[in-house]
Amino acid sequence: MYGANVGVLLQVLWAQLLLGWARASELTFELPDNAKQCFYEEITIGTKCTLEFQVVTGGHYDVDCRLEDPEGTVLYKEMKKQYDSFTFTAAKNGSYKFCFSNEFSTFTHKTVYFDFQVGEDPPLFPSENRVTALTQMESACVSIHEALKSVIDYQTHFRLREAQGRSRAEDLNTRVAFWSIGEAVILLIVSIGQVVLLRSFFSDRKTTTTRVGS
Repeated sequence: MYGANVGVLLQVLWAQLLLGWARASELTFELPDNAKQCFYEEITIGTKCTLEFQVVTGGHYDVDCRLEDPEGTVLYKEMKKQYDSFTFTAAKNGSYKFCFSNEFSTFTHKTVYFDFQVGEDPPLFPSENRVTALTQMESACVSIHEALKSVIDYQTHFRLREAQGRSRAEDLNTRVAFWSIGEAVILLIVSIGQVVLLRSFFSDRKTTTTRVGS
């Protein structure tokens, strides 16, 4: 029984090493105004890939995104998107380019997050030359592995939502603060104007008399 458990654990560790075949590029970067940032990834033909991005902070939370194959053919192009996901299968070998553009913005920089998945995760327990069903421990390992992957995805999305919500709250707080200061200044000016106007109504006016000589 102990030997079987050790074998299962070794299979799990081997499967984790195989996960290196499925590459993933995950990055959060600053995109200044009037700027464009491109990234490159070497992909072999027949590989399934997924590009997912989201604007975390800045302006209206939108950027332009463009994906091209090694020959320059546009596979994906969207203008002023806040977030999106695109899945494709590579039809050619070579370097694929995907760019994020903030050139339409004149003074607002953005913070952009993207996750570029290349390839698919191999099964935790390969089924080649397998004639028996998964054991109870193997089934539990597969379930835990899938659950942990889901937890990682949910945590990433919740962190992005939290960062975006915090940015919106800070921006709203700044606007409310400036609006309050403006209202206070206007109220002060109006109050001073009213006081001056009322004093002018009750102030003594010097009257001048003109004598008409005979």
